[in-house]
Amino acid sequence: MRIVDNILELIGETPMLKLNLKDSDWNVYLKLEKFNPGGSMKDRMALKMVEDAEKNGLLKKGGTIIESSSGNTATGLAIISALKGYRFIAVVDHHATKEKIDMIKAYGGEIVVVGHEKKPDEVASAEREKAAIELAEKIDNSFFTFQTNNESNKKAYEDTLARELINDLKTVDEFYAAIGTGGSSCGTAMGLKKYNKNTVINVIEPYGSTIFNPIGAPYFQSGTGIPEDADIPKIIDYSLIDNNYYASDREAFNACRYFAKKHGILIGGSAGGVLYKAIEDIANKSGTGNAVILLCDGGEKYLNSIFNDEWMQKNDLLDDNIEKQLSMWLEE
Repeated sequence: MRIVDNILELIGETPMLKLNLKDSDWNVYLKLEKFNPGGSMKDRMALKMVEDAEKNGLLKKGGTIIESSSGNTATGLAIISALKGYRFIAVVDHHATKEKIDMIKAYGGEIVVVGHEKKPDEVASAEREKAAIELAEKIDNSFFTFQTNNESNKKAYEDTLARELINDLKTVDEFYAAIGTGGSSCGTAMGLKKYNKNTVINVIEPYGSTIFNPIGAPYFQSGTGIPEDADIPKIIDYSLIDNNYYASDREAFNACRYFAKKHGILIGGSAGGVLYKAIEDIANKSGTGNAVILLCDGGEKYLNSIFNDEWMQKNDLLDDNIEKQLSMWLEE
């Protein structure tokens, strides 16, 4: 058992759960990032961005940290700010669930909400970033961490998550992750390919995201993908990515509900999309090897949406066929 002196020391070294597929010789492991202090993998990069900003003189004592976030990065930054004595302001939109906003506030963070004119299934990433930049210009001794263009985001996963996977498994043949800013997917890919250049990197984004297709469409999934009116993050390295897949909101959310009821695993929406598309791919793959599926956060922050029957029905997202398909692929 780890005993630490500071909650930040508990970031990383998250557990893995082995998943058994029917009629498959692949070893499938779920990397459960919900066990970070803030409940998501974003704690890793939040800490790295702050530490690097401190080292480079961009963030000074008593300063203000500002970030545009759907909620998970902001939660990590709120925790770090609380411990280091910084003021923290999160710029969010309506895609940030009430649970996420309440968590940020609980750690002392302040909330600025934009994108009020957006529809429920539209993401206001561009508006969030614009507002964050304006705040950073107005507030003295402030620093906008700017996760979409911050190399420390990517470096965090190269230094920690990739190393953990290699230490635990020795070899990773297939890696599956959501892609949004590109930090976790590309950063982990960089680290994994140092050990095995043949590791296959698979990324999953929502239908409607524009990372691999310039024609966008609305989607409900939060913290993943890039909407049509936002710029592609500068830290995405397409040369590291071997395959890309699209997960629909129905696939993502019904997969979350299935894993909660059948496997006792409560995960967030983008994690559900990754999990569904990864299992679909592995179930149709011959041979054997180690496959890792990165599950970015827990479902505790989505109890009033994904795990709420009324919300799912209202948005026409319930689909029993998704659960039936997963039951065909997985041992229960």
